[in-house]
Amino acid sequence: MSEPSITLSERAVSRIAELIRSEAAPTLFRVSVEGGGCSGFQYRFDLVTETAADDFLVERDGARVVVDPVSLGFVAGAELDFVDDLIGAQFKLNNPNVTASCGCGTSFSV
Repeated sequence: MSEPSITLSERAVSRIAELIRSEAAPTLFRVSVEGGGCSGFQYRFDLVTETAADDFLVERDGARVVVDPVSLGFVAGAELDFVDDLIGAQFKLNNPNVTASCGCGTSFSV
C-alpha cells in the first residue's frame, strides 16, 4: 500500500507520543473495530507491544499506530484525532465510511 489509508491529526500524534513515552516497553497504539455498541460496531483503542505480520502501520513524529486488516476495511480514509472538550478527552475517528453513529462517538454503522 503506497499511501496510508488512515491519517493522524497533530493532536492525536502528540497524545499518542505522550502515552508511548510513559510506557517502559516499546509501545504501539492499536486502532480496531469490534462488533457491538448501539450502532452495530465500535472503535477500540489500545496500547500494545507487538504487531501481527499483516498489521498496517502508520508512523508520524514518534507516534506508531497499527490497524489489523479487517478493521482497516472499516476505517480506510479516516483521520484519527484527539479531542479534549466539555464531555472529556478522547480519541476520535473522523470516518467517511460511517452512515450512522451514536452520541458516544465510538459506536457506528456502515
